[in-house]
Amino acid sequence: MSTLTDTFTLSNGVEIPQVGFGTWQIPDGDAAYDATATALTTGYRHVDSARAYGNEASVARAVRDSGLAREDVFVTTKLPAEIKDHDEALASFEASLADLQLDHVDLYLVHAPWPWSEMGKDCREGNIAVWTALEEIHASGRARSIGVSNFSVADLESLTAATSVLPHVNQIRWFIGNTQDETTAWCKERGILVEGYSPLATGGLVDDEAIAAVAANCGRTVAQVCLKYLLQKDVLPLPKSTTPSRIAENADLDFEISAADLTVLDALHRD
Repeated sequence: MSTLTDTFTLSNGVEIPQVGFGTWQIPDGDAAYDATATALTTGYRHVDSARAYGNEASVARAVRDSGLAREDVFVTTKLPAEIKDHDEALASFEASLADLQLDHVDLYLVHAPWPWSEMGKDCREGNIAVWTALEEIHASGRARSIGVSNFSVADLESLTAATSVLPHVNQIRWFIGNTQDETTAWCKERGILVEGYSPLATGGLVDDEAIAAVAANCGRTVAQVCLKYLLQKDVLPLPKSTTPSRIAENADLDFEISAADLTVLDALHRD
């Protein structure tokens, strides 16, 4: 077993490879296809897309062309944040399946609790409506697991109080110095897996001197330490790159950060 094939087990028993390949900001077409194909060749078995990324078709074509069995690749996509209506959510899922040319996804997420253009807007009723649609999709077997993204404790509390299936995942922005402790603790207490996107702070951590010192102690790169930190906190990292050497580097995480070095990293705080 390696880091790429080790798994977390979701609360419904579904196993999810513990490192995902993120595809945010990778354009549809050759870029998304080539990056995903490279990741799969490297050994990644978990790919993360979204309707809003516009690259579902290319990502899924790379999965189909990989020669891997469908059950050996964990595929995530997401409901656009702007959709807060039950029937629109069902229609968007059908559109995603059509673009993916798959009969099911492994994880389907509500991309955010509010439209991106109205961050913080109260969409509690809309979130309940779309979550009801996700529950139906899950019951049909066309999404093996369902979850949310960018949900705070308040968002999660209002959603779970009014619905029957607890989210299996909450995908949030999570990196050294920005660990969303309250949300992370709430999720862990309830068996909701936290996935961390932007685990390198969208490149903002690569020149951090404190992390570089830890990386030197580990004989690893800053990027590898950033990703391993998530894993040692039981958070699933979603690194993204289009550079083959970096895709491979981000997958090479078979090492341990010492307790002393973890303490150093825990003490860092970033905006």
